[in-house]
Amino acid sequence: MPRRHVAPGKLRRRLTVAFVLVAGISAGALAAGSFYLVRATRLRDSLDRGRAEALRDLRPARRFPAPLDVAGLLKGIEDSGAHAVFLAREGGTSQASTPSIRPVIPASIQAIVAQGDLAYVRVTVPLEPGEARHYLMIGAPGPPASPGGQLYFLFSEDPLARDLAQLRNVLLAGWLLVVAVAALVGRSLARRTLEPVGRASQAARDMAEGLLETRLPVETEDEFGRWAASFNEMAAALQAKITALSEAQARERRFTSDVSHELRTPLAALVGEASLLGEHLDAMPADARRPAELLIQDVGRLRRLVEELMEISRFDAGRESVVPRMVQVRPLLDAVIRARGWVGQVSVAGDTVSLSTDGRRLERILGNLVGNALEHGGAPVEVRIVPDPVHDGTGATIEVADHGPGITPEHLPHLFERFYKADPSRSGPGSGLGLAIAMENARLLGGDIEVTSRPGLGTRFIVRLPSAEEGAEDDSATQPLRTGEWDVSPSAEPDAHIPAPGGGTT
Repeated sequence: MPRRHVAPGKLRRRLTVAFVLVAGISAGALAAGSFYLVRATRLRDSLDRGRAEALRDLRPARRFPAPLDVAGLLKGIEDSGAHAVFLAREGGTSQASTPSIRPVIPASIQAIVAQGDLAYVRVTVPLEPGEARHYLMIGAPGPPASPGGQLYFLFSEDPLARDLAQLRNVLLAGWLLVVAVAALVGRSLARRTLEPVGRASQAARDMAEGLLETRLPVETEDEFGRWAASFNEMAAALQAKITALSEAQARERRFTSDVSHELRTPLAALVGEASLLGEHLDAMPADARRPAELLIQDVGRLRRLVEELMEISRFDAGRESVVPRMVQVRPLLDAVIRARGWVGQVSVAGDTVSLSTDGRRLERILGNLVGNALEHGGAPVEVRIVPDPVHDGTGATIEVADHGPGITPEHLPHLFERFYKADPSRSGPGSGLGLAIAMENARLLGGDIEVTSRPGLGTRFIVRLPSAEEGAEDDSATQPLRTGEWDVSPSAEPDAHIPAPGGGTT
């Protein structure tokens, strides 16, 4: 079997997304943790250096005599490489060593310094629009020569900020690279992992569509390879069984067709002899008349069975065709009732519906359903004819209902199977083919038959037939029905009469 590309499915996308999420979250957590660890270390180092320098610069500042020379003090600190701001007292006026660098000193820092402690804060000083500098501000009590004064040292942290920004950008780029690589690797792994599953799904669909030669390539020796081998074994076994069943079904159909044709010739002789025997029933002795009537009746049943088998074999061979004509359903049903002697046993209600269909097949459907209702439900049988709303009123719905004992639920799904009888003893008079033939004819006309039944309340068959294409010829059903070549006796006695073709019931 050639290897085919399987389109990606939702599971493959979900696996890829899951792989990317796991890799992205892991790499992101590692990058963020590394960044904050380095940042905390660098900021702590900067603070330690700033505090050490501030304490070093405070020692000479404390030796300044009174009155305090603030400008000289600030100039000395500026010459040592740091900026400074002198605050005369908490909340008072300030003087900076560099006039352009005069940050706002938070009141919280001033309060701590006023208590005689060191305090620090990181500040950003704006220079030009779009530019700013970062400073570490450390505050300490001023020299004794200026009681209440506060001295604030400013140490530049611009290199540290640039290093941290560069580290952040590198980590972000690395994270994006990890996510992209994870997406590619995850997609590749998901495709390689799930491609055998996709091929197996496609192979299963192909087999469901009838391609029994479908097989999976066995490419590896892992679980997927063993799975493909098991699938191929199952497919081969299924193909063998289906082929055997198809051959058996074909043999069965040929057997049914051959038996029907082989029986037709001797059966024709039996029918002729039964017809001749029926003409002399009145001249027979009383003790011989009844066996002769039973013989005639059995020959009629045998003829109906052979005709039904031949009809079934034609359905199986696909040799049945439909000749649509305009048919009036109610006159056709009335003709069927009269021809089969059911007048007074069947009541018909509903509209005079016309539709384009095969009148001969519709006659067969109606005859089988009404005959089945009379045989198993008893008179009276009710038939109702209405336009079919499913087909925009151009079709017909025919309901055939009886008031007999009904059918138990376990038998309903099998009613239209061939030779199926609800009576397990199969002692009924029907052959078990009438409803199957009715269903085959209904499907051939593009319709269907439904059945509903409740034990003790009777059974209802519903036939829905569409109308064929327009322009069909008018074939009025009021014409006399064919009695057929097998109608060998005009006797009105049921036991002495061999019914016409199409009169059989299930």
